Amino acid sequence: MLIAAIVALCVVLLILGFLAPRLSRHPQRGVDQAIGAGSRGAAKAPGPLGRWLPKPFRTTQRAADKSASTGRRGRAKAPF
Repeated sequence: MLIAAIVALCVVLLILGFLAPRLSRHPQRGVDQAIGAGSRGAAKAPGPLGRWLPKPFRTTQRAADKSASTGRRGRAKAPF
């Protein structure tokens, strides 16, 4: 279920990045802040868990950022 939510979020950012490149930056920043808060919270775990738990958050943040930038790059290459 969580994976489906992350995929849906990436698709929304991709579409938004293609349709409104400038307006897509604010939602992208909001997603980054939300995911970053989870990552920072997970990083406070003791020992090796503090290194392992934030990794899924970083991966999700990287996927969301890549999705939004791909939409903006696709719009820049579009002939219209």
